[in-house]
Amino acid sequence: MSANRKPLPPIGWRELVHLPELGLHSVPAKIDTGARTSSLHGTVLAEFERDGEKYVRFAVDFERQHVRQVCEAVHVDIRGITSSNGETQRRYVIKTPLKIGDVEFRAELSLADRRDMRFPMLIGRSSLRRRFVVDSGYSWLQTPEMKVKKGHKP
Repeated sequence: MSANRKPLPPIGWRELVHLPELGLHSVPAKIDTGARTSSLHGTVLAEFERDGEKYVRFAVDFERQHVRQVCEAVHVDIRGITSSNGETQRRYVIKTPLKIGDVEFRAELSLADRRDMRFPMLIGRSSLRRRFVVDSGYSWLQTPEMKVKKGHKP
């Protein structure tokens, strides 16, 4: 690391993240440096155009809380994304602000069926690069309210 670069903030293996433009706050996310692309649990409901731009409307279900949030975002692409089981799936990719701790940036997220996964969101290495350093021995390093609640110490 060069002398004039400030150290990157540490991030644990799981964090609560915020997607302010989608109206999603405190979303539990697993940090996964093995995945290139970040993904969000979302069921595509419709594709439409507004002011000449392609949009996608999708539902994010938080089954434990019995909550469904319907979101809309500009859709950037439909890509083949290889999942952890090695299968390639065609997924919608959106770009939206993502906030982790005090760091906010625009991130690309693929919309995937993560209903069988423990976390509704996965943060991949493209979103982490040059923004955070991962300390896999800890949780909630950028989520102070969870550290206090769960009794974790940095």
